[in-house]
Amino acid sequence: MGRLTGKVAFITGAARGQGRAEAVRLAAEGADVIATDIAGPASGFVRYGASTQADLDETAELVKAQGRRVVARRADVRNLGELEAAVRDGVAELGRLDVVVANAGIVNYGRTWELDEDQWQDVIDTNLTGVWKTVKATVPTLVEQGQGGSVIITSSVAGLKGLPFLAHYASSKHGVVGLAKVLANELGEHDIRVNTIHPHGVRTGMTGGALNELLEGAPLLGPLYMPALPYSMVEPEDIANMVAFLASDEGRYITGAQLPVDLGALNR
Repeated sequence: MGRLTGKVAFITGAARGQGRAEAVRLAAEGADVIATDIAGPASGFVRYGASTQADLDETAELVKAQGRRVVARRADVRNLGELEAAVRDGVAELGRLDVVVANAGIVNYGRTWELDEDQWQDVIDTNLTGVWKTVKATVPTLVEQGQGGSVIITSSVAGLKGLPFLAHYASSKHGVVGLAKVLANELGEHDIRVNTIHPHGVRTGMTGGALNELLEGAPLLGPLYMPALPYSMVEPEDIANMVAFLASDEGRYITGAQLPVDLGALNR
């Protein structure tokens, strides 16, 4: 019997990367999954490829391979109506909601004063406002059920540290920390816990050349990205492990916390 048997988890950005790893791990722990993803381009400013419907379908099959049920829906976290529809469909089919993983996000790079207005807004709309809309679409169900729950928000090392060339991203990831702290206080009386996870670079294909190019031109800033442990990247499964812990009763007394999976980078 898994740690999440009988639970249902809602996950954004579930088509690949961290979101897929989280869906599979929570399913392995016994949870049924409502998996959402934009499954298409999120911004014209990102250099990595967009997720696809085929990616989301593959996540659904991987959840089923764990013997769990899954409802997979295309939903853009910037669109409250799409999120609410995914929640309605998922709860109608799976019966309840217990865990919310606000994972969807985008990243791109640039010097703060050189960022395009739309470039700034795309990141804020997805990474910060999209988390608030995810909360708005899901928390009323958790409260109405009256059986507690766990909300887990993906932040970043950049949510606790001023990493260069990431002003828009760092602002969004600092922002979700403030959002989580407020929610932890507001939802405590309902036994709903709210926490943020702070990864170092995760091997999802979202990081890469643009940042390296900027750092090559600013050698004094490179050490700000250096971890303490002798590894360069965190695996998606490492983040999924922390999500499973926070979603389970093992994390029942943790709320309003910022949990790093950062290779010691925040200690630098």
